[in-house]
Formats: sequence, C-alpha cells, structure tokens
Amino acid sequence: MRVLVLSDIHANLEALNAVLEAAPAYDMVWNLGDIVGYGANPNEVIDRVRTLGSVFVRGNHDKAISGIEGLAEFNPIAGRAAKWTRCVLSTEHTDWLRHMPAGPIMPDGPEVSCMHGSPLDEDDYVLTVRDAWLPLTKSPTRINFFGHTHLQGGFATNGEEWFRITPQYAPRGAVEYELPLRENARYLINPGSVGQPRDGDWRAAFALYEYEGDGLDAQRRVIFYRTPYNVKQAQERIVRAGLPDRLAARLRDGR
Repeated sequence: MRVLVLSDIHANLEALNAVLEAAPAYDMVWNLGDIVGYGANPNEVIDRVRTLGSVFVRGNHDKAISGIEGLAEFNPIAGRAAKWTRCVLSTEHTDWLRHMPAGPIMPDGPEVSCMHGSPLDEDDYVLTVRDAWLPLTKSPTRINFFGHTHLQGGFATNGEEWFRITPQYAPRGAVEYELPLRENARYLINPGSVGQPRDGDWRAAFALYEYEGDGLDAQRRVIFYRTPYNVKQAQERIVRAGLPDRLAARLRDGR
C-alpha cells in the first residue's frame, strides 16, 4: 500500500498541482488539514483535494474560516487572510470545511493515526523533542502523521532514546529522503507543508507512506519529497487578491 500524505496546502494551487504531478503512484491520500488560509485559491484547492479521496482532518485555519472558531488566536496577517477567505469561499466549500473531522483519526487500522496538531490536541504545535515526549508516550498508535508546524520531518523514540527526524537531501537538487520505520519505535511524522514551507526550503513538501505485510513481518517506510513549483505565479495571485504582501514574499523565503 502506498499513501500520499499532504498537509498545510493553504490555498496554494500552484504548489498543490506541482505535488500531484511529482508524486509517485499511490493508492490513497491522507490530508492533515489547513487546506485553506494564506493563499489566493481556496475554492480551486478544495475542488481539487476533494477528488483525491475522503481521508481528511481539519486544521486550525479550516476551523476559523468555516466559523467553528473565531480569529482571536490569529496574528494580524493570518487574520486578514482568513477574513478574505471567508468572503470568497463558496457556501458549499464553507459547509464542507465545517464538517471535516477533528483528529486524530485512524484511516487504516490501529497502527496509524492522522491529525493536524498532536495526538493529544489538534491545535498543539509539536516543534521540539520536549513537545513530542508526551504525545509519543500517550498516543494509542505507533505511527502518527501530523502537520501544523510547516516543518518537514518529525520525532521518534524506541522507549529509551528520543530522536528528531530531519530529512537530509543530497546535493544537486535531490528531491527525496527515505526513512525506514523500525518495528520497535514510535513516530510523529510531518510530511511538511505543500503550500507554505517554513524550514528554509521554498519547495513544496509532501511524503509517501509505504507498507506491505502485517504484524512483525510488515515492512514500513516514509519517503519525504520536495518539488519546485511556480512560486512567482502563486505570489502574483496573492498580490492581485489584495492579500498581505508578506504572504507572497515568504513563499520564496521558505519561512
């Protein structure tokens, strides 16, 4: 089985199209939330992701824009983008966002969970090994896919040692990094942000989760990917929409 794992598209249609073109063959898609917010094409992005499958968890921007929560926790730039998105989003798409499930969900049996923030709170940011300790200890599932931070990689523990996972891409524009998953370890894995990476690499990020077999004989791995996309066009759309200039500038910075 091969699962395409996406997160934090943030209404960036150019990045999403590039990811779908670059992704290897897959059997299903898991989407970890924040489909909208920041970018200039929320309706088009929702239309596209809805054709890819039915496994979604909501993100904090999805909740705020659909009216489940207010904007008090958003910074001024994020708040302006959310208000703009509320105005342009179709009624159908707003309703669809409102009915997205909260994470964690288990899309494929008891081994794996999907969420936006952490297994303990859908809005938590897991940024450090310290942040990861309690979620990895308390999560009922061994492999946990999360987003929210826009940082590709994650965390792991074998019960004694704790590790940060940071994909290291080889020189000359390598686009993938493979992580075999050990049977005796627990994982928090972030595929990175499709639409607004914040790890210093402007390229759209995603991951592929592969597994075959069952139980102790199962072979599992995650392959992290980066792919370039038409940043200039995405930036121009943001500017033409009247969204804050910072949202356009940060796409090239990867911050």
